[in-house]
Amino acid sequence: MSANGKLLDVQHVTVEFHIGGLMGGTLLTAVNDVSFSMESDKPEIFTLAGESGSGKTTLSRLLLRDLDPTRGKVLFEGRDVSTIRNRSKFHEFMKKVQPVFQNPFETFNPLRRVDAYLFDTAMNFGMASNRRDAAKVVDDALRNVGLSLDEVTQRYPHELSGGQIQRVSVARALISKPKLILADEPVSMVDASLRMEIVNLFQKLRDEQKVSVIYITHDLATAYYISDRIGIMLRGYIVESGPVAAVLERPIHPYTQLLKESVPSPTPNKRESWATHIALGTTEVKEYGRVGCKFAGRCPHVMDICRQADPPDIQVGSQTVKCYLYSDQVEKSGAGLPS
Repeated sequence: MSANGKLLDVQHVTVEFHIGGLMGGTLLTAVNDVSFSMESDKPEIFTLAGESGSGKTTLSRLLLRDLDPTRGKVLFEGRDVSTIRNRSKFHEFMKKVQPVFQNPFETFNPLRRVDAYLFDTAMNFGMASNRRDAAKVVDDALRNVGLSLDEVTQRYPHELSGGQIQRVSVARALISKPKLILADEPVSMVDASLRMEIVNLFQKLRDEQKVSVIYITHDLATAYYISDRIGIMLRGYIVESGPVAAVLERPIHPYTQLLKESVPSPTPNKRESWATHIALGTTEVKEYGRVGCKFAGRCPHVMDICRQADPPDIQVGSQTVKCYLYSDQVEKSGAGLPS
């Protein structure tokens, strides 16, 4: 556990890419001044929801040490992950932070049996010193996701259903006994009938295995159903975050309010009513290059100041919102709140 009690602490992280030629290329800010944290002693499911092009996949690559931030820091158990250069230290980091990817059939070589991957994972992470011990480790992980070693032994990926192979993918991530699972669109390639089975599994892991999960999705239905907290991403920013019920039932950012209009009202106390597939809108790349608020071109409450500078992060009750509607700077600028 880190000294400040945080499992993960993302501090004002920005990721920039140069697009085009070296001469006259365009600078794209894929992740822009993003901050959030997760506590060591409070396992939770924190969702990053965003449409295609919102920056959520870039952020996930950053959290997995696949990218370094242009600015800011990502601390895991108090250590800046960008300073992890030693191979053994990186191995230890990956033991504690495991990914679950979008397409489970891309996780496994179609010409290799599934159980071989699981045994290799147990041995490579030092969870077992021989095949007999590894078999117990692998079977325990599979049973945590509702399968068993007998069910997958000697079977190739194509011999398992989509739901089964994604559960095997989660089991592989559990073998090293991680503290954090980063699940990037884990149900988007799964049939609708199996979607809830997978998201229920993440809740079970949080409650029974005490594993925290970062759930990355464009589907507000599953986000509402399984999350403790949520961050809504737009063009590299988290524009609103807080407890999932507050953000999705009582949104305060104009963008989140727009999203809510496309989602049916949930039955009180029954998150199952959100189980249909609700996707965010299509991307508008030009918004990345816009000065000021990225939503200004579509916002019904846009003011002059919105087009001049990035909005600040404002705490409104249990939610944090990046919007001038809730800032004292609106009054200082002479602009009024919308009626």
